[in-house]
Amino acid sequence: MVVEPSGWSRRIRPIGAALLLALALGIWWRGPWTDRLQGAWFDAHQALWPREVSRLPVTVVAIDQASLIEFGQWPWPRNLLARLVRVVQRAEPAAIGINILMPEPDALSPERLLLHSQVEDRALAEALRALPTHDAQLARAIAPARAVLAVAGTQEAGQHPLRVPPVTLQGADGDALPRLPVYGGALSSIAELDSQADGWGLVSVETARGVIRRMPTVASVQGTLLPSLAVEMLRVAQGAPSLRLNVSGRDVTSVTVGQLNLPTEPDGSVRLYFSPHMDQRFVSAVDVLDGRVRESELRGQLVLIGLTGVALQEYQSTPLGERLSGSEVHAQLLENLLQGSMLQRPRWAPAFEAALLLLLGGLLLWAVPRWRIHHAALLLLACVAVPLLLALAAFHSRQYLFDALTPGLSLLVFFGVLLLLTLAEATQRERALERLVQAQREDGARLSGELQAAQRVQTATLPDPDSLHGDPRVELHTTLQPAREVGGDLYDFFMLDERRLFLLIGDVAGKGLSASIFMAVSKALYKSAMLRAPDAGIGAIMAVANAEVSRDNPGNLFVTAFAAILDLQTGRLDYCNAGHDNPYRLHPSYDAPRRIDDGDGPPLCAVPDFDYRGAGCQLLRGELLCLMTDGVTEAQTPAGELYGSDRLARRLAELQQRRVGARELLDALRGDVAAHSAGAEPADDVTILVLQWNGPPGAAT
Repeated sequence: MVVEPSGWSRRIRPIGAALLLALALGIWWRGPWTDRLQGAWFDAHQALWPREVSRLPVTVVAIDQASLIEFGQWPWPRNLLARLVRVVQRAEPAAIGINILMPEPDALSPERLLLHSQVEDRALAEALRALPTHDAQLARAIAPARAVLAVAGTQEAGQHPLRVPPVTLQGADGDALPRLPVYGGALSSIAELDSQADGWGLVSVETARGVIRRMPTVASVQGTLLPSLAVEMLRVAQGAPSLRLNVSGRDVTSVTVGQLNLPTEPDGSVRLYFSPHMDQRFVSAVDVLDGRVRESELRGQLVLIGLTGVALQEYQSTPLGERLSGSEVHAQLLENLLQGSMLQRPRWAPAFEAALLLLLGGLLLWAVPRWRIHHAALLLLACVAVPLLLALAAFHSRQYLFDALTPGLSLLVFFGVLLLLTLAEATQRERALERLVQAQREDGARLSGELQAAQRVQTATLPDPDSLHGDPRVELHTTLQPAREVGGDLYDFFMLDERRLFLLIGDVAGKGLSASIFMAVSKALYKSAMLRAPDAGIGAIMAVANAEVSRDNPGNLFVTAFAAILDLQTGRLDYCNAGHDNPYRLHPSYDAPRRIDDGDGPPLCAVPDFDYRGAGCQLLRGELLCLMTDGVTEAQTPAGELYGSDRLARRLAELQQRRVGARELLDALRGDVAAHSAGAEPADDVTILVLQWNGPPGAAT
């Protein structure tokens, strides 16, 4: 736990409180984005835990594909539909709902056929006129059947007289109608059929972005109250003379149907709790007509006659992710109403969710400035888990719907804003600290400028390889990459006379400015010693340099060095090694790169008055001499893996086989070391000098 930052309460807490209040009001007032989140969250409940079905009080007599194959395409003659109603009625169901709209007379009825055809046989025409109409036959079948006919709501005024059962209002405030779904008109069946039915029910339903979640119990058609098909079937099944709509102000609280009191949403709708599609809900119309369905299977059932054949009815999407026929949707609504399994969203739920968000958000507002970030993040997870667990518990125990998604996302947004505000506050404090250390930065900038100047001076003291490019007997290329602005590596070369080339490479123990200064001193002293006695042996020159460098060494530094004199006419190389890495020799005739391993002694300044002894070898025409400092083998990856001598040897062997020249060898080796250490801080200065002896022009190879 940490102390609250200064200024946090004064600046950030009011902003956080205002944001938290705005998020809570958004949940309470239910904006469009809230409805979408809630819909997805509530659908997830049903998808994960669909309704379990213990019994099936509703049977759907389906005019399915098998029935169409047996009796022909839809629409059927209504005398066949009348026969289906009579067969179902003999089984004594509780009520029959006919989920089929019949707004026009039957076009297949005998009188309609006679009207639209030329029948020359007078006897046949009279016989057809004597037959009862199909609509009359269906009306006679409907009359004793306790049947409920379907009515579809439309936006335009209906073209048929609307028959509705009596609906009374209890608790209404004045003459104003309660908040119900409103339709401009309705499409019903022809009067001959409507007049014989015991009930009329609405089959229209509004989807939320293509998904059925709620269905109305009662709707308003130009001010006339019309119950849904399921509610009307329950009224007819109980023999109730009317329905009662219980309201409070303009909000519907419940619908009373006979002995059933059905709680509703404020607009009179109910939230369906779906179960998956079940074949057991259905019997085929052809099986009913052919007597393959026992009467006991339909006795006492609520029977829905509806279309399920291919292309006869649009299937509706449900929260379970599967599409159901309209008849099965109405059947599931009846199951919900009879078993009291509707999902309920308490009227006080939005206020409760908003208050819960204020409580948990206030806890985060208190904790964020005081706790470490990972502790505050754990508290956030706990706060998000609280509404989640409450919502799941309410769903499983009471089938209540509480929104945990919107408060959870609101808490995440709130927490993120608090972190951003805290980061902004920390940034302001950091800027204040930057102003306090500005003087130190300026000092550092001056020092950096001085180091850059020292780097330029150091670079300027190094010889230019182009100075030898006019001599065809030798090709020489170099590179020096300091680990810091300036480095402790050194190299030098110059002509002693027309045929002798002097070479020097060295490494001061250390890096940075002190090593750079000692490097410049050592290089100058060595060159001075060489120029004073150019004909002395290379070992003697190394001994003189050791004495002079040791004399000007107050910091007790030491230098490794390799010095050599190459006769450009003969290829004779005389050399002396003072503790430096042994150079490599490469030539196509060699099986593998060779190393110079004699003529060695301790580093300069390590052993006073040491008697250095030189050595020599004969270079072959075209032979490459590769000198380097230990920065090559000690180059490291970000993980600390060294470049190493083994890798160096393999790389040189590969380059020898390719018969590369001095420039190619230098570039390839430098690139390989750079690739190996990419992303890592340089461990040491890297210096490479590559010389190729070509011999005098015109000499035999």
